[in-house]
Amino acid sequence: MITIIITSIGSFAQLNPVKWTFTVKKIADKNYEVHIKATIQNGWHLYSQVQPEDAIANPTEFTINNNPLITLSGKIREVGSIEKYHDAKLGISANQFSNSVDFIQLVKLKTKAKTNITGSVEYQTCDDKKCLPPKTVNFSVAIQ
Repeated sequence: MITIIITSIGSFAQLNPVKWTFTVKKIADKNYEVHIKATIQNGWHLYSQVQPEDAIANPTEFTINNNPLITLSGKIREVGSIEKYHDAKLGISANQFSNSVDFIQLVKLKTKAKTNITGSVEYQTCDDKKCLPPKTVNFSVAIQ
């Protein structure tokens, strides 16, 4: 019995259907876009930051660490094809993405100094049969 549990946990630990990339694009003097892109394996879904009231999946959440050299401009926006899923039999809904989604945070440097924007993304993925436990990925991206 214990062997089965350990094997199940081990198979979840190896499964990673989302690949994250973190990049920065300069859009004007001291103004940048931080791109946090999720590439999602076929058959899997990643959840939007905003979920309906009857959702049971964990929304994608971002934490951006305080940096005195940076000002965040607005909220992180999602660029991708959102799918509004509803299962009438279970009475649950979800706002989700397949294939890929680009989360974009606008930032402004207070000075012309080089710095990093750091933080983490917590997310959950599901396919049509199972959901994986939430994961957290830390990031650090240079802004120059």
